[in-house]
This record gives sequence, C-alpha cells and structure tokens, in this order.
Amino acid sequence: MGSSIEDPTDQLTVTPPKEWAAGVPAVVHAIQYSLRENSARRTALTLLNINQTKGFDCPGCAWPEPAPGKRHKNEYCENGAKHINDEATTRRVTADFFREHSIAELDGHSDYWLNQQGRLTEPMVKRPGATHYEPVDWDEAFDIMARELRALASPDEALFYTSGRLNNEAAFLLQLFARVLGTNNLPDCSNMCHESSGFALGETLGIGKGNVTLDDIHHADLVFVVGQNPGTNHPRMLSALEETKDNGGSVVAVNTLPEAGLMRFKNPQQVGGVIGRGTAIADQFLHIRAGGDLALFQALNRLLLEAEDAAPGTVLDQDYIAANTVGFEAFADGARTVAWEDVLKATGLSRAEIEEVHRRVLGARNVIVCWAMGLTQHKHGVPTIREVVNFLLLRGNVRPGAGVCPVRGHSNVQGDRTMGVWEQMPQSFLDALGKEFGFTAPTRHGLDSVGAIRAMRDGAAKVFVGLAGNFVRATPDSEVTEAALRRCSLTVQVSTKLNRSHTVCGETALILPTLGRSDRDVQATGEQFVTVEDSMSEVHASRGRLAPASPHLLSEVAILCRLARRTLGKEDPIAWEDFEADYGTVRDHISRVVPGFEDFNARVDRPGGFALPNPVNSAVFPTRSGKAQFSLNEFTMLEPPPGHLVLQSLRSHDQWNTIPYAMNDRYRGIHNARRVVLVNPEDITELGLTDRQSVDLVSIWHDGTERRAAGFCVVSYPTSRGSAASYYPETNVLVPLDSVADISNTPTSKGIIVRLEPVADAH
Repeated sequence: MGSSIEDPTDQLTVTPPKEWAAGVPAVVHAIQYSLRENSARRTALTLLNINQTKGFDCPGCAWPEPAPGKRHKNEYCENGAKHINDEATTRRVTADFFREHSIAELDGHSDYWLNQQGRLTEPMVKRPGATHYEPVDWDEAFDIMARELRALASPDEALFYTSGRLNNEAAFLLQLFARVLGTNNLPDCSNMCHESSGFALGETLGIGKGNVTLDDIHHADLVFVVGQNPGTNHPRMLSALEETKDNGGSVVAVNTLPEAGLMRFKNPQQVGGVIGRGTAIADQFLHIRAGGDLALFQALNRLLLEAEDAAPGTVLDQDYIAANTVGFEAFADGARTVAWEDVLKATGLSRAEIEEVHRRVLGARNVIVCWAMGLTQHKHGVPTIREVVNFLLLRGNVRPGAGVCPVRGHSNVQGDRTMGVWEQMPQSFLDALGKEFGFTAPTRHGLDSVGAIRAMRDGAAKVFVGLAGNFVRATPDSEVTEAALRRCSLTVQVSTKLNRSHTVCGETALILPTLGRSDRDVQATGEQFVTVEDSMSEVHASRGRLAPASPHLLSEVAILCRLARRTLGKEDPIAWEDFEADYGTVRDHISRVVPGFEDFNARVDRPGGFALPNPVNSAVFPTRSGKAQFSLNEFTMLEPPPGHLVLQSLRSHDQWNTIPYAMNDRYRGIHNARRVVLVNPEDITELGLTDRQSVDLVSIWHDGTERRAAGFCVVSYPTSRGSAASYYPETNVLVPLDSVADISNTPTSKGIIVRLEPVADAH
C-alpha cells in the first residue's frame, strides 16, 4: 500500500513562465517520476513498448504515431512516460487499505493523494448504510448489478458512462449491452470536451471528425493552433509542428495565454533540442480574449471576401465553391456586415494583427486549422467551429492536404464514438446493430453527461455504471453532481486506480478493478489485444506487456460480457462468453456493423493498422444537401459586467485529465500549489487587488445563484485582458449545470463569468 504518502500542502512559489518546452528537463522529469513509481527494469519495459507497433498505445492522449519505420524507438513524450508508469506503478490498494480508511476519510483527501495509493487489486462493495468498502467476489458483484438493473421500472433509469481510455472492443460491447437492455443512455467524456466539434462538423461537412493526416500537418503551408496547449496536453504534436517548420510551413497560435510549447520547442530526440536553441514554433501569436475566436474568423472571412471583390478570381476558389458547397451567398452577405469595432472588442487584438494573419493566409495553399477545448467549451462553440469551416471552404481548403483538425485529448475518445458510444447514434447504425444481433435497438435519444446528472438529481436515473473514468471530477457543478450520484441506488466504477468517483457513492457502490493498457490480457483462447482510434482516424492494435497488478483483475471486455450474461439471462442469444474468450469475435461483428471496418481482424494485424475512410477527402459530403454547407453565424462575445472576468479552466503540466501527478505547473512557473488564479497584471490593478492576494472565486448565473470556490491565490500572469485562468477539477464547482454550449450541450468551462472576492471581505 501507498498510504504513507501525504496530502500536499500549498506552499506556492512562482517563477517566470518558461519560453520553451521539452528539452533535457522533460526527459529528467519523465525518468524521475517513472522511477518513483517503478523499478528501472519495469520503466525500461514500459518506455520501450509504448506507441510501438507490437506494444501498447499510450493512454495519455490521442495524437497519432508516425507510420511504422518512421517512429523513434522512444515514441513518447514526458507526460506519456509519466502516465504509463503511473498506471504501471508497483503500489497496491488492497482490502486492508479499505478497512483502514472510511469512505468519509477518503473523501477528505486530495485527488493527488487518492491516485498515489496505487493500483486497485480486488472488487469492493459499499453496502447500504456502510461506512467502509469491503471485499466482494466477482460473482456477487455481478449479481448485485444484475439485480439492480432488472429491478428498474425502465431501462432508461440506467446510465452507462465511459471515458476515452476504453478500447474499441469494450466500447462496442458496452453500447451493445445498453441497447439490448433497452436504453441509449450512453454519456461519455466527449460530451464534455469535443461535442461541439462533432455537431459543427457534422452539420457543415457531414462527418464529425477531422480530415487531415499527420503527413498533412508536416507538409502544410500554414497551420493554425487555436485554443489548445500542445506542450502539456499532447506534446508529441510539437514534433509534428517542428517538421512543419522544417518543411517551410508557418504556424499561427491563437490563445489566451502564451504557452511555452507554442513559442519554442527543444526536441530532446535531436541534437539541436539538447544543446541548441530548438525550433521557434509560432510565427505569429494572437493573444486573444476568451471566447473571441468566432469574431477572429469572421474578420478573416470578411477580409477574404473583400480581397476577392478587389481582385475577382484571384483569392477565393470559385470552382471549388460552385462544385462542392451550398449557402455561399447568404454566408457572404452576412460576413460583410461584421463590424471591425465589434471584432476588436471581442478579440482584444489590433486590426493590424488580424490583417497580418490575412496576408499569411493569402500566401498559403494548404491550410489546416487545429483546435481543442478553447473553442468547444464556450456557449458559442458550435458557431465558432462552423465559422472555421467557412474560412477553410472559401479557398478550397477542405480536401487532401488541408482542412479541419480537432485534436482529441483522450486516447480513444474518437474510437468510442465510432463504436456507437453516443446517446444519439444515427438510425443506420442502430439498424445495422439490430440486424447483426437479432434485436430491435431503441431509437429514442438517450442522455448525455449533463442530462445524466439532471436525471440522477431528479430521481429519474437510479443506476450509474462508469468505465475508465472519473465522472465526479470531470463534470460541471461539482456539488450538484455529487448530490445527484448519492441519490442513486447503485453506483459502479470500473477502474484501475482510486479516484474521487469512488468516494461519492450511491446507496450501494461497487469498485471493479480492471486491467490497464500496459497489462497482459490472457483469456481462454490465449493472449488478446485491443484496438484504438487516434485523432486522425487511424485504427491500430494495442498489446499489454506487463504482468497484471493482481490475479483478481478482469479486463473491461470480460466485465461487460459477464455483466451482460448475468443481467440478460439464458434467453439472450448473444454469445457473450465467446466475446470474452476471443476478442477477434468482437471485431468480426464490428466489421459487419461499423462502416470502414470491413475485414477488421486482418487489416488491424498489419503493423500500424489502417486508416478509416473519410469521404470529405473525395469531395463527398454526407450532409442533407450532399455538399459542404456554408453557415451564417451571428456575432457574439462574452461581456462580463464591471468588476468581473471571464474564467477558463485548464490543466497543469503535471496533470492527466482530472488527476494531478504533482502540485507543479513548471512551464507556467507555478510550484507547490493548485488553488491559484492567473490574472493579467492590469486587471489585478483595475480590480483593486494585489499579486498573491487570497480570494474566493464566485461565479454568477442568470438566475441570480452564485457558486463559490474558496481560497485561491491571485498570481500576476500574462493572460489576455479580461480573461483569467485556473485549474480544473478545482474550479468545476463554478460551472453551472445549465451553462452549456448551444446545440452540443457541452459545459462552458472556458467561459465562466466570475468575480474575485478578497477573503477578508467574503464572509
């Protein structure tokens, strides 16, 4: 056990933000953390197998690997090395640990402390009225779940949540079980991050995914990196952008904070990154205000239209527009009305800065726009991404070599959606699923993550099953979410390590320990592998190499198969036991249900796997009109009242999703503390505050209610004017459950209106 680890105490120190990322310090930090969790031998085993064709996929992010033969033998980043060795830790959480620690005591510990206790080793149950978890055998655990599910008045009282760590095979079985049971309640982590991308791209291009490849990034003339921080969230993207620069391309970074990785990258796998200055990444940095991206792309689109008016036939790709799009005239009429006064106010940029970007666009043939949650987690996230599509369509930049690149943050979040984990899958998928397995799939749309919280809060959902995630800390409105889960009759968490979701329990609660991505998975027919899909629609195998953390662990596939058999009974004709014994049988079924997966087993057995087809690159747009759709997006901006700022949540460099690995954010110069709020020095003065002052963060909502995150330290930092930043999950409490993006229902975690109350005056 690792219970000797202590909760960290805030002892904030601040150093100047770094002006470059990676280099030798990244290697040192990765090795230090890895050796703290593992022996030198196990560390070597994990690092030599991660992201290799015969190894396992990094659970850390969804950035794609280079083609086989082009990969470095150390094909991982600092954070990937930390994450895989955090999973492969030799610390263990046993039944003795749960006997020693009550649930209430565990709930009082930090996220960091909970994670550091180590790998879960056996199933545990919290029975009604109990204060502690106790051991339970697998058979009884499945009996508890089956009994609760069968007792529901409707299958729609059950919720089946997953994060993007789940593999394709388990994701397919999860949605199959839910739909055979009779519900489409399949909330997932994509609801809270890239749902706005899916809706915007589905509406405008007909497919909710990006259309570019890693090689396209390498050879692009111009790459926009908008609302994302690759240096922390997907560091291997910096290597790709370095290659863009080496090939003569340019990069424009658009962000509310100057992030180190977008300024300069020292590639530790190259001599120049070790003893040289590395590579300057961003040729131009737009220090934009939070939520100003819609206005920026509206301004760029107006400039392109005006340039075409001044020199007809030389700026826009009129042939492409005529052959492949609809809605251009209505869009163009609206785009010409965008006022520069509004644009400059919304973005905080100068007209000269925007016109400089415009000149870069005119000089580029192949343009790619990459983005992440800085665009999606705003109320106007969907219109913003639609405007990005307008921008690319104007010059024919949605085609091979150019286009849209939503950068997913979780390793298989895109694959889970492809496998059917969505509360509103199209009828064509449901029909194919029903035909393959001989049942009629439910057609009524299910609940997404926000809807699931509302249903539990209101007593309309009673059983919550979570796989591979930390729902409590990933969701908005923390107090509401926790109270909602505690109303459930049963909560189930399928997990590798301890987290906050295990301390927020229903009347009965189960912790079911599962294999990690790095663990060997041996079933009745022998050793198995699973598959994942990366951000660029490449599907490949992942094979665990380590001995499992405990003999009592089951794979996620096995857990789902046994749950289905126990719940659905002998009358169910689906051969769940065959799926558990041989994952290849699952892939055979996937090949007949999911388009693009034909001959799945043979194709994924090739080194590097295969790419899913993208019709957009063949100028086929599966929209209602059959063509790409220009859209008219109303100008909007975030306008906090006097004395308030727009807060965005973000993660520190030493953090993976909801779990901090340390209390540092060294690229931003924050050390030994997390309850900090980064504020522009001019805003600090204007608000009558001082650097390092203690404040409460108070969010306001239109119904007059307020939410408070207490005890934060103001840190003077070069955020854009009017914009503040702080870490999640500590600030999730400030995001109202009903504050969501239009259309996508994504929580607006990047656009929360807050005031900073000095602690002395707060109570």
